[in-house]
Amino acid sequence: MEIINGLCTQKYTKVGCEDKELQKFNAPHHFEVANAETLEVIETVNFQEGPIKENGINGVCNEDLILMVLTRLQSFQGSEYSCRENAVAITKLEEALMWLRKRTLDREARGVEGTSKI
Repeated sequence: MEIINGLCTQKYTKVGCEDKELQKFNAPHHFEVANAETLEVIETVNFQEGPIKENGINGVCNEDLILMVLTRLQSFQGSEYSCRENAVAITKLEEALMWLRKRTLDREARGVEGTSKI
């Protein structure tokens, strides 16, 4: 299933994920990035499918992917490609990591982290 978002151009690449009926645990887990012209798959990303304590480690976490983008933008900021937009994006990615960490800390405090319990 192709993912369409008005903020993302599909000029060079297209992103897709498994169709809704194939998704497990209420979200897509398998993504492909393809060349927009040839539709050749450039890269795949597989996210953690299900809680780690119940399913083992089988993919990347949201935080892993955010950390990759954050590290990349921070590197740009240390070069001639430094700009205000990168700085704002870095702040927002750090904020996203903070909120995801808070979610984990709350789940740890309730004794349900790594499980499907709410």
